[in-house]
Amino acid sequence: IDIDFCFEKRDRVIEYIVNRYGADRVAQIITFGTMAARAAIRDVGRALDIPYSDVDQLAKMIPAELGVSIERALEISPELMQSYQNDTTARKIIDMARAVEGMPRHASIHAAGVVIGKEPLTSILPLQKTPEGNVVTQFTKETVEDIGLLKMDILGLRTLTVIDRALEIIEKTRGIKIDLENIPLDDSDVYELLSQGNTIGVFQLESDGLRRILREMKPTRFEDLIAVIALYRPGPLGSGI
Repeated sequence: IDIDFCFEKRDRVIEYIVNRYGADRVAQIITFGTMAARAAIRDVGRALDIPYSDVDQLAKMIPAELGVSIERALEISPELMQSYQNDTTARKIIDMARAVEGMPRHASIHAAGVVIGKEPLTSILPLQKTPEGNVVTQFTKETVEDIGLLKMDILGLRTLTVIDRALEIIEKTRGIKIDLENIPLDDSDVYELLSQGNTIGVFQLESDGLRRILREMKPTRFEDLIAVIALYRPGPLGSGI
């Protein structure tokens, strides 16, 4: 179950769920931030009491590529490989960093996940409280689902907050009350703006890639927008699938 709510009102939704099902049967879900390549090198350097400037210089040899591992960095960065081969301190840091890379570094609350149990959750899985007093599972969302608990994604979406604010301002300044359920889907002026790529601030349509596609495609009906949002997936496209 995945539902989006106004960002500013997400806490109220969770409060309703707690009141409806019971505080002992509802919890948010923990998530672990793992040690990335640069962070692993910096943490190891700090633990070994090596001057920060030296460690930082070594960490910056890791290419700024999303998700790049130390192993991969050694393959594609001649500078890093040279330091590894010729500098015993650098080799020690890198070898130790490889050992801790990918390990959990910190815990936080999942941006959306909320779990609901048929019985008190303490009889099913371990819980803990955050410094702010929020009850969270000690299992990640994958484990929570594996043991058969109901996981709901209650996401606070800033776009809905912006829309809510816009409706309030329009009604206050123009005296016009807009009904979102009855907005015409065949407004030619809207499709003209979309065809020009003027979509900054429009949810799911504001990336450079989608604006380019809109200019090329020149949508004229709502079904065109459904298709372009469904088909444009940068991740799979970039992987060559």
